[in-house]
Amino acid sequence: MTTIERPNETPLSPLRFLQRSAEVFGHKTAIIHGDRSYTYSDFAAEAQQLAKAIRSRIQPGDRVAFLCPNVPELLIAHYAVPLAGGVLVALNTRMTARELQYILEHSEARLLFADSELLGTVAGLDLGLTQVAGVIEVPDSTIPDPEVPAGLSTTRYADFLAGPDSGDADLPWGVQDERAPITLNYTSGTTGKPKGVLYSHRGAYLNSLGETIHNQFTGDTRYLWTLPMFHCNGWCTTWAVTAVAGVHICLRAVRADAVWDAIDTLGATNLCGAPTVCSIIAGAPQAHELTAPLLITTAGAPPSPAIITSLDSLGITVVHVYGLTEVYGPYTICEYQSEWDELSPQERAVKISRQGVGMLQAETARIVDLDMLDVPADGTTLGEIVLRGNNVMLGYFKDPEATAEAFAGGWFHTGDLGVMHPDGYIQLKDRAKDIIISGGENISTIEVEQAISSHPAVLNVAVIGVPHEKWGERPVAFVIRSSASPVTAEEIRAHVQGLLSGFKVPDRILFPDELPHNSTGKVLKSQLRALGVSAVALSQEAAK
Repeated sequence: MTTIERPNETPLSPLRFLQRSAEVFGHKTAIIHGDRSYTYSDFAAEAQQLAKAIRSRIQPGDRVAFLCPNVPELLIAHYAVPLAGGVLVALNTRMTARELQYILEHSEARLLFADSELLGTVAGLDLGLTQVAGVIEVPDSTIPDPEVPAGLSTTRYADFLAGPDSGDADLPWGVQDERAPITLNYTSGTTGKPKGVLYSHRGAYLNSLGETIHNQFTGDTRYLWTLPMFHCNGWCTTWAVTAVAGVHICLRAVRADAVWDAIDTLGATNLCGAPTVCSIIAGAPQAHELTAPLLITTAGAPPSPAIITSLDSLGITVVHVYGLTEVYGPYTICEYQSEWDELSPQERAVKISRQGVGMLQAETARIVDLDMLDVPADGTTLGEIVLRGNNVMLGYFKDPEATAEAFAGGWFHTGDLGVMHPDGYIQLKDRAKDIIISGGENISTIEVEQAISSHPAVLNVAVIGVPHEKWGERPVAFVIRSSASPVTAEEIRAHVQGLLSGFKVPDRILFPDELPHNSTGKVLKSQLRALGVSAVALSQEAAK
């Protein structure tokens, strides 16, 4: 059946972004990584070459997995895999072998590209239980080239590219169905098995345009890859930066020295990441006031006003966004209002730390009660944040029941609790599972964390609820102190008593060496709950 092309309609796909940038800005630098550099012509040519090699090994719609850090090959794969008719599965490099095994089986991936340094993890998988027909090793010149583990059969990336010749003609930079899947992203699985979240070409295209506008990307943008590309496809900035022919500065690992070096010597203008990345930058020995603009877009957890104030003092602008894997990354943004200029830095930071309003490509977020009715916009009444629009996932892969539950009432249910302020800005208060109910009163762990983090000796903090005989639950705080500070639990409690109602002040404040994080910077509160319960039990035993 012949497809009739309409002159007034083209299916939307971010593949067009690379096609255009290569045609218009082919000579411009597109990617920098260590001793490697690609122009936009190089970028597009390798995407075509990789796509042809992949297409010879898969059927349309097949999944192709990449287990790589932020290296050029993973960025190129964001174009090559869909160009070949496949669906990209960018794997979390910090997942356990058990989690990766599950994802490879569940996604039914046909090919697995793996960074040389991660071949040891691949060797621990039982690929015989998967549909993986080949493992391709992706070497990186910025690290020593490790040996391939015994018993693991691989093809080198360069050899794979030089495989079957699919002809000289380029593959078309487009799709017939804009609602077809482009990527399959897996959630972190902190509360169960990871879920596969399907993105469409249409959703990726529109979300990328929103990211371009709100991150102020232009042709002069030099984007530093501190956010994992495997996380919501880098919040769609894998496509957004390419759309404006900006420079992708790849970064294999987030280290303070490497980040500041990229800022000072490579001229990074933009980066994204969780508040933990903000803390690394603000607290680095190399930190200094900047003379050139740097914009950090942060999400994953609400940034504390203290961190925002610290970055502001360095001349770094912080943009706060909110979203989930299921909505292509960011969905709302805390749009800055000019009247906030009149506020003190601390008051302004409190405003900026809110989750804000729907982004340009999104719709207006709602805060609803159990009957799907909007809660009062009073800044205090809790409800669930629900979202809808073009940047909501197609659904959960091979899980219609979970999809139906998530889409109940025609909205995506985030499971996050928040409030609506009178100015229409939403503020996240907690995950539904993290809210502490003490004596019938709700305690927002985020509110307690932000109060504690305002103490100058506190570098990071996480608050969880633990069972209590009388009150049901009570808050326990895990605090990371600055190395030079001997601040005590009593001093921190005294500090927050003027900021919080008495019942919200943690009963116990513990000082671990570090907080457990997943690869996207979120604190693993499930692990902290186990530690908190144990600490309470030990203290109760000692008191007997």
